Amino acid sequence: MADNAHDDVKSLSFEAALEQLEQIVQKLESGRAPLAESIAIYERGEALKAHCEALLRTAEARIEKITLSREGKPTGTEPLDAN
Repeated sequence: MADNAHDDVKSLSFEAALEQLEQIVQKLESGRAPLAESIAIYERGEALKAHCEALLRTAEARIEKITLSREGKPTGTEPLDAN
């Protein structure tokens, strides 16, 4: 798959990329797309999937956990333990 053929995917929001990915899945599952088109949209789907995964990893890295005092009052934040 040529990366530059799907450069526009990099500019999509998570929601827009996910919506396009869902449409591709529906079209492929319907079995109504010709073979050449199926291959092309499958490749775009792979690019969309990778983009969504990258956006999720970035968002996950930004999530912080609020720390509380013994009295239950917020005292600050710390990185969320991914384990």
